[in-house]
Amino acid sequence: MKGLILAGGRATRLRPLTYVTNKHLLPVYQKPMIYYSLEAMRRAGVQDVLITTNPEHAGDFINLLRSGADFGLRLSYEIQDDSVGGIAQAIGLAESFTGSDKLLVLLGDNIFTHDLSGAVKVFERRPKGAMIFGKEVEHPEHYGVIELRDDGRVKSIVEKPKRPKGNLAQTGVYLYDNRVFDFARKLKPSDRGELEVTDLNNVYVKEGTMKVEVMDGYWIDAGTSADELLAAGNRVAELKEYFAGSQPGGKKRIA
Repeated sequence: MKGLILAGGRATRLRPLTYVTNKHLLPVYQKPMIYYSLEAMRRAGVQDVLITTNPEHAGDFINLLRSGADFGLRLSYEIQDDSVGGIAQAIGLAESFTGSDKLLVLLGDNIFTHDLSGAVKVFERRPKGAMIFGKEVEHPEHYGVIELRDDGRVKSIVEKPKRPKGNLAQTGVYLYDNRVFDFARKLKPSDRGELEVTDLNNVYVKEGTMKVEVMDGYWIDAGTSADELLAAGNRVAELKEYFAGSQPGGKKRIA
């Protein structure tokens, strides 16, 4: 299993904070936001991790994270030149890195306490398919909403529906087989001009090979707005024993 953390984008909703830096380098309590994704990868048992980011901030990530040894990881880096290409386009950059392995994808602004290790082990034994991780939310209309069949299989994923069919939101955590790159190449840009991850996931839904795991514990998309960024910092402070992890400055503490 290989890992991919997406840490690009313009983060216009967080300006002026992001005029001169990448949002994934902003502090969440006592650590840069990107640290939480790296620690989640380690807890999931994934050691080889690719970070994709935009060219103007790539050097900052390398200076901060270096080889990844402080996290018990082996890090590689890839540049997403087209910052508006979308999540699916960024996933495509991991093709040569992933090879014949399966892929765990994390959006770098998702912070959570759910243990991914069990799902990763089960997924590694599956011959093909994908898995998404859902979380029940109060305002599902702001997310991709997962509709389930009576038997628990995924029926559809609808991006930001006006009338959501449930409150199970698609988080920024995904597991894919290595066919994902072929599927991503066949996608057409949405009205926003991006290759949408929801469209990519619905390829697996239509095939009947998409599974879902409902996340327990805490989850937040910390990069959505200043309010979420503040809320994430406050909640992480309350959960600081769980999020002890690797500390800035190279001091390694395994949670």
